[in-house]
Amino acid sequence: MRNNPFKATLLAVAMATVSAGVKADTFEIEHLPKVQHAANITVSSDGELTAYTLGAPRDILAGDKDGRADTHLYIMRENGEPIQFIGTQGSISGLQFSPDKSTIYFKSKRDGDENTSLYSISLAGGEAQKRFEYETSIGDYRVSNDGSTLHFVATEKDTRKDFKDKGFDAVVYEEDQRLASLWSVSLNDKDAKSVKVFDGGHVSDFEVSANEKTLVAAVAPTNLVDDSLMLTDLFFLDIATGEVKSRIDIPGKLGAFELSDNGEHLAFLAGTDIHDSSNGVLMVAESNSDSFMQLTKDAPQHIMDIDWLGKDILAVAHRGVESALVVYETNGDEKRTLKTPNNIVVRSVDIGDGQIRFIADSAEHPREVFSIKRNKVVKLSHHNAWIDELELAPQTTHTYTARDGRPIEGLLITPNGTAPEGGWPLILTVHGGPEAHYSDGWITRYSDGGQFAAADGYAVFYPNYRGSTGRGVAFAKEHQDDYAGKEFNDLVDGVDALVADGVVNKDRVGITGGSYGGYAAMWGATSQSEHFAAAVAFVGISNQISKFGTSDIPNEMHLVHSLKWPWEDNWMNLLERSPIYHAGKSTTPTLIMHGEKDTRVHPSQSMELYRAMKVRTQTPVRLVFYPNEGHGNRNAAAQYDYSLRFMRWMDTYLAQDATRSDPMPPTDLDLADKLEPEKDDAE
Repeated sequence: MRNNPFKATLLAVAMATVSAGVKADTFEIEHLPKVQHAANITVSSDGELTAYTLGAPRDILAGDKDGRADTHLYIMRENGEPIQFIGTQGSISGLQFSPDKSTIYFKSKRDGDENTSLYSISLAGGEAQKRFEYETSIGDYRVSNDGSTLHFVATEKDTRKDFKDKGFDAVVYEEDQRLASLWSVSLNDKDAKSVKVFDGGHVSDFEVSANEKTLVAAVAPTNLVDDSLMLTDLFFLDIATGEVKSRIDIPGKLGAFELSDNGEHLAFLAGTDIHDSSNGVLMVAESNSDSFMQLTKDAPQHIMDIDWLGKDILAVAHRGVESALVVYETNGDEKRTLKTPNNIVVRSVDIGDGQIRFIADSAEHPREVFSIKRNKVVKLSHHNAWIDELELAPQTTHTYTARDGRPIEGLLITPNGTAPEGGWPLILTVHGGPEAHYSDGWITRYSDGGQFAAADGYAVFYPNYRGSTGRGVAFAKEHQDDYAGKEFNDLVDGVDALVADGVVNKDRVGITGGSYGGYAAMWGATSQSEHFAAAVAFVGISNQISKFGTSDIPNEMHLVHSLKWPWEDNWMNLLERSPIYHAGKSTTPTLIMHGEKDTRVHPSQSMELYRAMKVRTQTPVRLVFYPNEGHGNRNAAAQYDYSLRFMRWMDTYLAQDATRSDPMPPTDLDLADKLEPEKDDAE
């Protein structure tokens, strides 16, 4: 591996800073397991209690066992500090306070559990108690106001006898149609049998009004991911009998939905039509009606979350790289915008009796819990205070003009100090989707560089190219029927703008991304190879034709991306928009990584590009599979492995004296001195 000359320069600056008595440690890859994110914010009905979960990654460098991030449960009283109630290996979700606030319910799969079950823990202390276990894992749930009845979503257990122990383990693809139904059961009788309330489709989520008079459920025709994305509708049901009172045909994708406290109105997020790639438009319906109003159809924003604030709706609106808390009346009028600091990005919100709590992050800290009252915002949790002791690299909004005059926005992280002559080496990080966007918050993840790349002397640019959300439906649709067209021009134009400003070195640009961002990295390494000296592609798309046949979302691809089926005079267009078609002209050293269990973008997509480049060129190319991962790495060891390989590849081919034909780094990682012995379970 080549030495990074910028790293040495930065180290010298850091040493000088230490001598001046100022903090100087920078954010490194090894800090990633220490980053914790608050989520699942839940407020009691009277607003006095707030609960949330905290995602805590496993730290294999400190001896933790490999696995997914653990989830801890925290509760705080008004004007109090967060108290950890549960800290455990595994997941916790679905928080709900009991009406008397003596207990909080949650879902978890704990030691000895075969499936995810319902638990509760007393706010007075003690151990969590299992309240209900079904024959399969329970999904969404609600406990009645008097605590006597549980409504929940689950599939029935497959009672068919199998002979897997005798070797008969064939899998029939996409024909296991065991749909999730809505059930109810008494919590006062441990021997009570669960009663099926509704089985008219595949139920994913449901809401019950505070007065328990209205129930609305999200229902798809099958359990296929494609149908859940594109064909989910909302059903108003009789809470006792499951009788369908009315049905709202959702025009596009469905997002969050919330019933007003009195049950008279339903607010929901959805796509404005079947070709809308996202679900960021606020809509309102009267309960038990099949009609609705689209309130924010033309707004240049994306609504991320909603809750009822009295008779109005409080929406988390993302506008460009910023966010706003906007109050809407049910007729669509924008009533007011709550004042929040410019340097935070609000992610989700929950309200109890007018008390507003939300999750937000910034360029300086990951997601924490906040409150807002009379336009005063207070940060209630400080789980990442250790970051305050680090010298973070500056993160700024960077706007440039694309070649056709369209203004494009992105986020730029640069190393501390002045850019060297010729500019910094650049890592261009491309988000997936493309129906997603970067916000000006904490954006450093294991797969994108961010702060740890800046600490090694790289500038890192995160563009919100055409097709991104956050700027309205029309902007998000500009990528459609144009794979790697205007959207990729936006990426190249962003690099050119940074070069023109003297920020980056045009000969030392790398590109990376996952999923659709992986497609961009593969496209950059092949069709646009002259622009990129290195590429790291993660779970990316190399062949738009075979991707259609191997993905679990073919209808979504057709309806919101390509707009044409392959056989609709579209074969050559799709082939020419595929990186494998251009693999023969690649001179970009390319590292390809993929989870073997990926069902969204089949691992064969990475195999195709690897083989095409390996056979047709002499360009360095490497393919790495992660056996226990899917569409993105979830386990601690795989994330750490990815970060090391990613940065080592960039260090090798973006170094000052590097050439595109330099030998690849070793296949193995030097881990012997980094990994501590695993902790004993009792520790």
